[in-house]
Amino acid sequence: MNFSAKQIAELVEGEVVGNPDVEISNVSKIEEGKPGTISFLSNTKYTKYIYDTEASVVIVNNDFIPDEPVKCTLIKVEDAYSSVAKLMRMYTEMMPKKTGIEQPSFISESATVGDFAYVGAFAYIGDNVTIGDNVSIYPNTYIGDNVAIGDNCTLYAGVKIYKDCKVGNNCILHAGAVVGSDGFGFAPNQNNEFDKIPQLGNVVIEDNCEIGANTTIDRATMGSTLIQQGVKLDNLVQVAHNVVFGKNTVMAALSGVAGSSKIGENCMFGGHTAVAGHLTVANRTNVAGISGVSGNVKKEGTVIKGSAAFDLRSFNRSYVNFKRLPEMAEELKSLKEEIKKLKGE
Repeated sequence: MNFSAKQIAELVEGEVVGNPDVEISNVSKIEEGKPGTISFLSNTKYTKYIYDTEASVVIVNNDFIPDEPVKCTLIKVEDAYSSVAKLMRMYTEMMPKKTGIEQPSFISESATVGDFAYVGAFAYIGDNVTIGDNVSIYPNTYIGDNVAIGDNCTLYAGVKIYKDCKVGNNCILHAGAVVGSDGFGFAPNQNNEFDKIPQLGNVVIEDNCEIGANTTIDRATMGSTLIQQGVKLDNLVQVAHNVVFGKNTVMAALSGVAGSSKIGENCMFGGHTAVAGHLTVANRTNVAGISGVSGNVKKEGTVIKGSAAFDLRSFNRSYVNFKRLPEMAEELKSLKEEIKKLKGE
């Protein structure tokens, strides 16, 4: 499908600088631009590439002023990154979607599947399952008994949703995600063995959430593990039983939250972060990558780093000194020698 620079500018409410009739049919990174593609520039680290890129059209921020002539047509917008994301979403929505039920697959007679659904081969849909309209269920997916899935959801290959769990509207679960596996609940007995504590709750994922590949969300011991509206979890994230994620919180890959912790709204967690159990993390908390949260975060808008994590500014000041520890040790040793000499020792 071909689009002109003028048409694209209208879609993103931008201004064309250059040839409005130049056409594009694909996208490219600015450093790897090819004729007939569109790219974007939002990070100033990549500014140097705009002067040599072969991309036909580049979306830039309104405040971008080139230092030398550029070959490409520019589309100036308020936020280049957001505009490109909008275009890519629109393009994805235009692509044809699979529909129908492939064989072999199993759908219980008591299950309800909405209109325009796609069920891939070797999928299993259990008893009393309710699936909304425009849902795509890719091959080798398992949906246990009494599960409810809303409209416009996509479950990629190999997703597993255990019994009684609920998924809202407009959610995406990537390949290998597991929802509703047992929480890690065991009690030591008199023989120093561990007796399993039955996990009788479920997982509730609200609307507009995205769950990354091979991420696991454990069912609650009682009640629900709750992923509230708009939460985005990256690949390989572990969410333990009875955890609550507040609205529009995001967590990057290789992170984990231990049981019964409550994460606030609009929080951001970098990769490889960990939250200990039974904690409360305030709204709008930012946790830098490779950090461990071992205590409650009570103040909204806190930025923390470290293991265990503490105030970012304090951490940075401490880290400067930490890097100088070998030099400081040598200086301390020299001072001790000087003191000995002064004492005549």
